[in-house]
Amino acid sequence: MCGFLAIIGKGKDEELVKVLSKRMAHRGPDESDLHITPGGHILCHERLSIIDLHSGKQPIQGCNSAWMVHNGEIYNHQILRDGILKDHTFRSKSDSEVIVHLYEKFSYDFLHLLDGDFAFVVVDGDNYIAGRDPLGVKPLYYGMDDRGRMYFASEMKPIADQCLTFSTFPPGHYYTPATGFVKYYKPEYEDYTKASKELDLNALRESLTEATRKRLMSDVPIGVLLSGGLDSSLTSSIAARLLKEQGKDLHSFSIGLDADAPDAKAARKVAEFLGTKHHEVHFTIEQGIEILDKLIWHLETYDVTSIRASTPMYFLSKAITDLGIKVVLSGEGADEIFGGYLYFRNAPSTEDFQKETIERVQKLFTADLLRADKSTMAHGLEARVPFLDKDFLDVAMLIKGEEKQPKTYAGREKYILRKAFDTPDNPYLPDEVLWRQKEQFSDGVGYNWIDQLIEYCASKVTDLELEHASNLFAYNTPTTKEAYFYRTIFHKYYPQLSAAQTVRKWIPKWQENQDPSGRANAAHVQADTEIAKTTVKA
Repeated sequence: MCGFLAIIGKGKDEELVKVLSKRMAHRGPDESDLHITPGGHILCHERLSIIDLHSGKQPIQGCNSAWMVHNGEIYNHQILRDGILKDHTFRSKSDSEVIVHLYEKFSYDFLHLLDGDFAFVVVDGDNYIAGRDPLGVKPLYYGMDDRGRMYFASEMKPIADQCLTFSTFPPGHYYTPATGFVKYYKPEYEDYTKASKELDLNALRESLTEATRKRLMSDVPIGVLLSGGLDSSLTSSIAARLLKEQGKDLHSFSIGLDADAPDAKAARKVAEFLGTKHHEVHFTIEQGIEILDKLIWHLETYDVTSIRASTPMYFLSKAITDLGIKVVLSGEGADEIFGGYLYFRNAPSTEDFQKETIERVQKLFTADLLRADKSTMAHGLEARVPFLDKDFLDVAMLIKGEEKQPKTYAGREKYILRKAFDTPDNPYLPDEVLWRQKEQFSDGVGYNWIDQLIEYCASKVTDLELEHASNLFAYNTPTTKEAYFYRTIFHKYYPQLSAAQTVRKWIPKWQENQDPSGRANAAHVQADTEIAKTTVKA
């Protein structure tokens, strides 16, 4: 996990490029390097060392003239080394190096061979290729300056004031000057009519277990983000079992306003059940409000739900890295795959439900994945997401839509995921957590967080300002005082129209109240602060 800046084109001042790259030094606190190719193209890298701590520095040279920078992890790198790349000479043990050798062997046609989360640029003379992983787990931006130079960067910060226009690099694509953008990730599940497979609970459980196993690949200690919700609790449980086989302990981390927050209570129960080394972090509402300015600079978004949920994750990430841990597992993606958000209960038909799950998975890079990456990498912490493993998605997304719909199981969201891990003889989780009602992360840290945040933002924006919001923000005009307040901070750091256009608002469907909080949905049922229980298990 790192950050990189690649500038394709001659004449850019080397010292300026170093300064631009350092704008995202938080992504790679371990090492910083720059290489200028014979053609005058510049590759910069800010490294967070996870694999091959001593010889994995970047940029990396291939066997001949190609050079590469990469952010992410390639989980099948050893299989590639031992297989189709066995005739190549490697300079390091880094998982990243397989990318440049795949380019040398297959030219542009190799991204489908990678199993991992990645963004990269390979430069070979005046030829180059840039690519991003299937779901956009790792961020990537691209743009062009007034001299026609192309820029690729892990965050907007290095390029926003250098490029005439810039944008988010689309997930599941690669780009070359010869081909333009090419979509290489074309999963069967993107056609909603293909979701016709019968439910196989064993396949669901085994594929998620394997997805988690891959993501334990590391030369440094690994922890888990344990909110106490179903998704993070399951990944924690699986990881704890796998590490126990290796004789290793697992560190778990939770956050809340206090010890009585809904998520904190549930996480404590899970940690005790799993036997993890548990760490509980608290933050105050005043602290959360105080870091909003810095947080939005890191996040590069003004989306309301992303900012609400990123605040606790920002504090938690700082506490984790202070303990010397560089990698954590996180539960992003499960709600999109299984229709877990409470508004999914209101889907008018199975077809609408299925289409919405596909769209939410495709757009994860605009919200949850952006939040998971940038709020953790603000402190040099890498978040890995087992639910978005390609093989797991091929299993979970092709299950018949009616099997995922809450109404099929008396309103219980993510029923089949819960049932797959409901193994009484060898339980993964306590029943009251396995069958706990969905809480949005920003709600679960303590309901007062959202309520007082909304109140604070309202105190900073006048009725008149909101009424005339379109005068300042013609694109994606904010409609609430909270949204207006965040937008003003974002605009201070990223005033370009291109910057505003990279943001997508997270808005729930099929409910009158458009606030993204799960409590805005009637299905939340009185917002009980105790761990919700259910009798729907059979």
